[in-house]
Amino acid sequence: MVDFIDSHREAYGVESICRMLPIAPSTYYVHKEQAADPSRRSRRARRDAELGPEIARVWRENYAVYGARKVWRQLRRETTPIVVARCTVERLMRAQGLAGAVRGRAWKRTTVADDAAARPRDLVERHFTATRPNELWVADLTYVATWRGFVYVAFVIDAFSRKIVGWRVSTSLRSDLALDALEQAIWDRRGAGLQGLIHHSDRGVQYLAIRYTERLAEAGIEPSVGTVGDSYDNALAESVIGLYKTEVIRCRGPWRGVEDVEYGTLTWVAWFNTARLLEPLGYVPPMEYEAAYAGAVPVSGFTGGPQSPDLETVHVSGGGL
Repeated sequence: MVDFIDSHREAYGVESICRMLPIAPSTYYVHKEQAADPSRRSRRARRDAELGPEIARVWRENYAVYGARKVWRQLRRETTPIVVARCTVERLMRAQGLAGAVRGRAWKRTTVADDAAARPRDLVERHFTATRPNELWVADLTYVATWRGFVYVAFVIDAFSRKIVGWRVSTSLRSDLALDALEQAIWDRRGAGLQGLIHHSDRGVQYLAIRYTERLAEAGIEPSVGTVGDSYDNALAESVIGLYKTEVIRCRGPWRGVEDVEYGTLTWVAWFNTARLLEPLGYVPPMEYEAAYAGAVPVSGFTGGPQSPDLETVHVSGGGL
């Protein structure tokens, strides 16, 4: 409104324009004085001017996916913590048009169950909790549409910290896709010991393939396969994949081909493991949470294992992550 008055004041005068608009001439002049001399602004306005760029920076540095809650948490974790009320962050984000990513509901089927194949029993039964690293891994596949056709991405996730320990991108749903992600996970955890580890997946043929099950046995990993044919049977993996699709695939597309998806996944996984704040972990990143478990880094409120989230919340709304 002030800009409108500025552009027409020479022709009509400030008072004449203000009579036609819902603004008093005194308000206009006060605004112009404050613009010329910022020290005349109110204390709140000066504080808002300082906080606005910091809030926008944190939002941009975290894939532009954080809502007010996580932006507020991250501001408190900065090298020089920024103390600000959460409602203030909400107000300033709204004023700048900044908002967190919202998950979609569309999907393409990537799991093809083989009902005739023998499969391991379900050792998890929808209880996706762990008291230490390498106690429970969950694995799943998803797809990404590109200009050259669909590409597929496999993930292996440690249920203790939600760390992505293995991933792979391919143009085919062949069993090597899931197997390569598993190999990366085993290599990532080298020297940590995999005794007693349970690997849980859905009933996809990729995870029931002979080569895959033989590799699990060779590594001393106990396989587990969901018994119910819906997404809740592998809810934790589905939830992390939902974040992946929302925070990188939908926000940073369109994708030209497999190379672009592979690089985008690489950078997102690095950010997710080292920087993304996860609510079940007390708003700390996965690697920091594991370091706290090992006694290397103190984390306020650390209790030795993530809280067990409600599966309906985790999968449907994403509230658990």
